[in-house]
Amino acid sequence: MSDDGARKRELKETFTRQRGYWSDLWSNLLDRDPDFFEAYMHFSSVPWLRDGLDPKVREFVYIAIDASTTHLYDPGTKIHMINAFRYGATAGEILEVLELISMQGIHSSTVGAGILLEELAAAGMETPADRPLSADQEALKARFVEARGYWDERWDAILRLSPDYFEASLNFVHSPWKSGSLAPKIRELVYVAIAAATTHLHEPAIRLHVRNALKHGASAQEIMEVFELISVLGVHTITSSLPIMEQVIAEKEPQKAAE
Repeated sequence: MSDDGARKRELKETFTRQRGYWSDLWSNLLDRDPDFFEAYMHFSSVPWLRDGLDPKVREFVYIAIDASTTHLYDPGTKIHMINAFRYGATAGEILEVLELISMQGIHSSTVGAGILLEELAAAGMETPADRPLSADQEALKARFVEARGYWDERWDAILRLSPDYFEASLNFVHSPWKSGSLAPKIRELVYVAIAAATTHLHEPAIRLHVRNALKHGASAQEIMEVFELISVLGVHTITSSLPIMEQVIAEKEPQKAAE
C-alpha cells in the first residue's frame, strides 16, 4: 500500500476510534483532501476526547441540529439516531428530542409579536401593552409559570395580542415535558443546541435556555460542550455538496472522451 493509502487508512481508523462511528459520507473528502479531513477530525473530536456529556446526550444534540426546521439534514439525522440507539437511547427519548425541536417555529411569534407592538406604538396607535393583563390572561401566565418554572417577558406580547394562540402554544410546548423521557437539564441543553445552531442563532432563546440549563444543574463545561458539538454543522456543506461535484465530474468524463 502506498504511503498515501496508508495515511488515509490510519485517518479513517482514528476518526472511527475518536468519534465512535464511520460513514461513507466522509469517504470522498478523505480521498480528495486528507489534510482537510484530518483538520476536521481533530476539530470535531475535541469534546469526545474528554469526560463530559454522556455520549447518548451528545448524539441527541446532533439529532437536534440536523433535524431542526432550519436544517433538515436527513443523512446526519439518520447517522446520529443510529449512534444514539447504539449508546442506549430509547425511542421515547429520541421522539422527545424531535418534539422539543419542533417548537423552533414559535420563535417567529415571539420575535414578530414584539416587533408588532413596537411598531404600533411608533405609529401612535393603541396597543394591548397599554392595558393591564385581564384575569384570564393572568391565569394563562400563571399556568405557564407553574408548568415550566419561568417566564420570559417577550411572551407578554403574544399573551396580549392573541391569548387563544398563547393558550394553544402553551399546551403544545409543554406536551413533551409530560412524558418524562428526558431529564429537565437534557431538555434545556437540546433547546440551547437548536437556538445556538449556525442555522438559527437566536440570541434571546440561547440566553433563556442557558439560564434554565444552569438552573437545572448543568455545568458551564456541559453547556460549552453543546456549543462545541454544534459548531461542526458547517461541514455539511461538504458532505452535501462534494457528492454533487463527484457526479458532475463523472458526467463530464464521457463527454470529454467523446470529443
